[in-house]
Amino acid sequence: MGNQADGSRGHVAEHAFNGDQIRACVGTIGAVLSVFDISAIEVVKEMGLTPEAIRGLISRAFEWALPHFILGAMVIIPIWLIIYLLRPPGLGK
Repeated sequence: MGNQADGSRGHVAEHAFNGDQIRACVGTIGAVLSVFDISAIEVVKEMGLTPEAIRGLISRAFEWALPHFILGAMVIIPIWLIIYLLRPPGLGK
């Protein structure tokens, strides 16, 4: 879905949220929770999680993601470099 002649980005962009809308939603949800005296700690406890368990989940996620990220970079960067070096001069201008 490339840019169209009228400058719109197609159907998907019509439904995408921008940063201001997301901040407004988060602020509204925070205000509603504050009115009902609900804190993040209470929500986490109701879910049966502890701060230590959340730290453990985040740590395991990074332990899993980091090697995959590095492997992807080891594949993508050399391919990009070869394409960049073999590109005819003046093609990108």
